[in-house]
Amino acid sequence: MMDSLILRTATRLLLSLMLLFSFFILLRGHNEPGGGFIGGLIAASAFALHSIAFGPRALRTVLVFDPRSIAGVGMLCAIAAGLFSAVMGDAFLTAGWLHWGEGDAVFHVGTPLLFDVGVFLVVIGAVLTIVLALEEEDV
Repeated sequence: MMDSLILRTATRLLLSLMLLFSFFILLRGHNEPGGGFIGGLIAASAFALHSIAFGPRALRTVLVFDPRSIAGVGMLCAIAAGLFSAVMGDAFLTAGWLHWGEGDAVFHVGTPLLFDVGVFLVVIGAVLTIVLALEEEDV
């Protein structure tokens, strides 16, 4: 933990902005550069910055869940994306799409988004597990 008023003040603003940007990168990853991996790195960087500014105990308070649990939920999401296609008779991880609505008001959602969310959560969980292990180690 660093004892810097400037860092703590900037972190309060940057945390929410970086998380919002990571979510944007996650969602635009299907059609343009970005996706779950880069979005997860940005989100993990935001949380790592919070940990540097306020300490690992404050980060654990902000996270609510253990980073390993976050990574586990991410793995389940990624596996579920693959199993969806397998249950439908296609090869594992073949993209499947659901369509809601009629006419011009159709909403399309697919398993690639579920897979990207899984990667997003795995990256956040893995990086934060490493960050917390390094910061909480007794020197």
